[in-house]
Amino acid sequence: MTTPDDRTADTAEKIFIGKGEHSAWLTLALANRHGLATGATGTGKTVSLQVMAEGFARAGVPVFAADIKGDLSGISELGETKDYILKRAADIGLAFQPDRFSTVFWDVFGEQGHPVRATVSEMGPLLLSRMMDLNDVQEGVLNIAFRIADEEGLLLLDMKDLRAILSFVAEHAGELTTQYGNVSKQTVGTIQRQLLVLENQGGDKFFGEPALDLKDFMRTDRDGRGMINILVADRLMQSPRLYATFLLWMLSELFEQLPEIGDPPKPKLVFFFDEAHLLFNDAPKALLEKIEQVVRLIRSKGVGVYFVTQNPIDVPDKVLAQLGNRVQHALRAFTPRDQKAVAAAAETFRPNPKLDTAQAIMQLGKGEALVSFLEGNGIPAMVERVMVRPPTARIGPITPEERKSIIDNSPVKGKYDTAIDSESAYEVLQNRLAGNSGGAGGVLGQIGGIVGTIFGTNTPRGKLSTGQLIARSVTRSVTNKVVGGVVADLGKSVGGSIGGSIGHAIVRGALGGLLRR
Repeated sequence: MTTPDDRTADTAEKIFIGKGEHSAWLTLALANRHGLATGATGTGKTVSLQVMAEGFARAGVPVFAADIKGDLSGISELGETKDYILKRAADIGLAFQPDRFSTVFWDVFGEQGHPVRATVSEMGPLLLSRMMDLNDVQEGVLNIAFRIADEEGLLLLDMKDLRAILSFVAEHAGELTTQYGNVSKQTVGTIQRQLLVLENQGGDKFFGEPALDLKDFMRTDRDGRGMINILVADRLMQSPRLYATFLLWMLSELFEQLPEIGDPPKPKLVFFFDEAHLLFNDAPKALLEKIEQVVRLIRSKGVGVYFVTQNPIDVPDKVLAQLGNRVQHALRAFTPRDQKAVAAAAETFRPNPKLDTAQAIMQLGKGEALVSFLEGNGIPAMVERVMVRPPTARIGPITPEERKSIIDNSPVKGKYDTAIDSESAYEVLQNRLAGNSGGAGGVLGQIGGIVGTIFGTNTPRGKLSTGQLIARSVTRSVTNKVVGGVVADLGKSVGGSIGGSIGHAIVRGALGGLLRR
C-alpha cells in the first residue's frame, strides 16, 4: 500500500491515469494527438475510458463518448466507496474522493436521451452511400440526385425528400443522362430499396430537423468543467453500419466547422469512438483515405479522437500511425489471429528494456494496462505496466429514474425533443406534380417553378417571363459557387436553418457533407 500524495492527483497540465513502477500521466497539451484503447472483452477498457473522460471533464474539456452497454452512464452519479475501489486507490497512493460529472444523454431514437438528427443534405452522398452499402454505379446516381437538388435549391432534410428527388431523377432519366451521364430507373429503384432497409433500421428517425448543433457538445458547466455527452448506443449497435457512419459524420462535421487553432494547451473536445472496428470494416479504399485525412487534420482543430476496440489490428496502419496515446489491456492468444494481434500491439509501443511487452499483454489482470502517452515534444514514453486508477463517479449503469431526472434538467431540454417538418424538396416537387408549383408559397414556390422551367416544359419557350429567362440563364451558365450565392440570397428571406441550408447546400466538404461558412 502506498501513502496518498500529490503525485497521484490531476494537475492543470496532466491527467493521472494509473501507477506501476512510475506514475502514468496523459498530458493535456498532447491529448489532441489522438489515442487508442484496446483489449479483450471484460479487461477494463470501459473503466479506462471513464477515467480519461473524468480527467478531461475536470480539466474543462467537453467529452463525447458512445455508450454501447450502458455502463458509462454511471459517470453522471456520485461514486461509491466500495471496498475494492478503496483498496485499488490505496494501492496506488490515491486519496479517493467520490465525484459526479455534468452529463447530457443523446439517443438517435429519442428514447433514452435527446434525439440526434442531421439533414440528408448535411450527411452528403458519400456517407449515405456507405450507410446503404451502394456500389459505384448506385453511388454515382445518388451523387447526381444531390447535384440536382443542390443546384436548384431543393432542401433535402428527411427521407421523404430524398425519395422525392430520386423519383424526380427516375422520371427525367432520359433528359439527365445527356448532362450527367447514364441514369437508369433500375438503379434508382435499387437505391430506393436500400433506403427502405435504412428506414427499417431507424434511419428515418435520424434524418430531419431540428438538426444537431455541434456547439451543444462543446459546453462547460457552471463550475467550468467539461460536459460529458453520452450517446446511448445499445439499440443503435443493432445497426452497426448506421452507428459507424453516424459517428463518422460527427467527426466530419467537427472537421469542417471548427477553425484551425494548432496545438492548444488542452483540447476543445475529446471524442471517444467505441467499437471502432465497425468504422473500417468493408470500407472502400476511397472512404478509408477520407477517414485518414480527417483523423490527421482534425488534430489542428483542437479535437482529440480516441478509438476503442478489441485488437489494434482492427485499425488500418495509416490511421494507427496517428494515434499517439495508447492504453492496452489484456489480450489472449488462443488463435493465430490473436497471436498476430498481440505481436502487433507489442510492436506499436516504444520498448522498455525492463519489460517483455508481448508477454505482459497476455498476463495483465483486470484493471491493469500497458500505457504509453506522449511526452516532451510529442515523443511516446516507454511502455509501462500500470494499475489504472478507479473512477471517482459510479461504475456501471444508472437507473431509468436517474436518467429521466438528468434529461429533464438538461441544458438542451426542449431544443431537439420535438421534430419539425419544414417545407422542402418533397413538398415542392409534390406541388409541381399537382400543377401548383406557382402557388407553393414564398421563395420555395419560386424555386419549385424554376425547377419546372429548367427540367420540364411547364412554361412554353415563347412565353417565359424576364425573371424566368434570367433564372434559366444563371442556372445554366454560371459556376456552382455563383449559383449557391444566388440561392443564398433567396434563402435569406426564408431565415433560420432552412434558409441556411438553401444558401450553403452546394458547398460540400471532404466527406460530402455541407461545408458551412
